[in-house]
Amino acid sequence: MSTDDNKLSAKLSADELQRRAADIRVAIFDVDGVMTDGKLYLYDHGEEIKTMHVRDGLGLKRLQAAGVAVAAISGRPSPAAAARLHDLGIDYIYLDSRDKQLDFEALLAELELTADQAAVMGDDLPDLGLMRQARLALCVADAVDDVIDTAHWVSRYNGGEGAVREACELIIAARNAH
Repeated sequence: MSTDDNKLSAKLSADELQRRAADIRVAIFDVDGVMTDGKLYLYDHGEEIKTMHVRDGLGLKRLQAAGVAVAAISGRPSPAAAARLHDLGIDYIYLDSRDKQLDFEALLAELELTADQAAVMGDDLPDLGLMRQARLALCVADAVDDVIDTAHWVSRYNGGEGAVREACELIIAARNAH
């Protein structure tokens, strides 16, 4: 059995995945490597640009319309990402996070929710702590191995290429089925 087969066999059953997804009241996404392809495009004077998939944006809007709060917690500052997230109507934006755990706890307290009502989508080691606490741990296809091993569900798509949309649709479908 290959390493990939081992990772897949450790995932939740379809029924358990659907039960967990149906319970989600807040979905939290990392930005770089999840909403973007993880690459930094830098101008000579240090300004950066990012690319985000338009389908992910529609997925986030649909998720909000389904009654799920959406948040972004990222360790990097980014005026470009902040502008896009604001355009999408996302109210809970934590960029340049120095402690994702503290921001996660503050978000849950503000929303009066628990980690059992949260989904977290990540791609790299700083996301592991939140993913381990969340009811539903999600990741992009090109996440690092430790994140893939921790995730309950792995997107078919890489970061910035529709993975967020696929995660949103998973949660929406589960909520509609219940």
